[in-house]
Amino acid sequence: MAIDQQGASPEPAPGYAGRGLVRGFSTASGFVLTLFLTFLGLLAITFFIGRVIPIDPVLAVVGDRATQEQYDVAKIAMGLDQPLWMQFISYVGNVFTGDLGMSVSTGRPVIEDLSRFFPATFEMATLGILIGCALGIPLGVTAAARQGSWLDQVIRVVGLLGYSVPAFWLGLVGLALFYARLRWVGGPGRLDIFYDGLVEPVTGMILIDSLIRGEIDIFWNAVSHIILPAAVLGFFSLAYIARMTRSFMLDQLSQEFVTTARVKGVPERVVIWRHAFNPIRVPLITVIGLSYAGLLEGSVMIETVFSWPGIGNYLTTALLNADMNAVLGATLVIGAVFIVINKISDVLYRVLDPRAR
Repeated sequence: MAIDQQGASPEPAPGYAGRGLVRGFSTASGFVLTLFLTFLGLLAITFFIGRVIPIDPVLAVVGDRATQEQYDVAKIAMGLDQPLWMQFISYVGNVFTGDLGMSVSTGRPVIEDLSRFFPATFEMATLGILIGCALGIPLGVTAAARQGSWLDQVIRVVGLLGYSVPAFWLGLVGLALFYARLRWVGGPGRLDIFYDGLVEPVTGMILIDSLIRGEIDIFWNAVSHIILPAAVLGFFSLAYIARMTRSFMLDQLSQEFVTTARVKGVPERVVIWRHAFNPIRVPLITVIGLSYAGLLEGSVMIETVFSWPGIGNYLTTALLNADMNAVLGATLVIGAVFIVINKISDVLYRVLDPRAR
């Protein structure tokens, strides 16, 4: 780089911008390739799991009273008479064209069912992780800052309860107390029955769709229904996030740079939230990402207790009905969610930590 005699800012060396562009393109292409290969591996896993499960997909379609001739016709129509490698290639091609097969349970294309059920789970899990982060991070920081105090002990007990209490039990207790007895929240389902179907779906998330349509009454009714299941999910994510935040903060508060800041007379609030908390933002991304993915994937019990029409409930029904197309489709979506969240975490690493770039 050249610097003029007046001390002007250095000019980029010839070809610097081009090298930066090439480097950026290489990074982006590597990201896309990694995403594609990971998704392809997920397809292979779901496909072969579907083949080793002792459930006959042909029998689930034709029924156990079908003749052998009807069974053979259905098997050929489903492509199950072909070699396994040809079935896999056909499966991959169908997935990339949006064809996940027909659901035996609902009689609709699986992709259509997933587009209806997944937004409900996404909405509830997103609100749950927001509750978990809003409460878990401050509680974890407070517990670390006051290590050994009664407040620290209380927060640790709350975290222990989050790991120990069964989700379905907590959901039932919440319904019995806050809905059946106190009437503070709405009951099972996403809406009261007389509001059901009044809002035309846009995103599939009832809170957003009701605001888009200007239906404020329906919005508040939806809030009353979602707040309890989201709070139950938020409690479990809160326990994990608070525990990990406390552990990360204790490690940072013992570092020399924190001691130096205190000796210099830096206010304790600044020491905790700027000097000690900033370095733990990157590992917290992993914690929050894993917790969020866990809520999206592991909300089966909560959806069952609250009659929530989400992907967990859909997957449970599909398993009970031996509906393999629906099972594989739901499993594929859940796996794709994990992949996307991990990739988003990688991007946030690079944004928050220059050393990772």
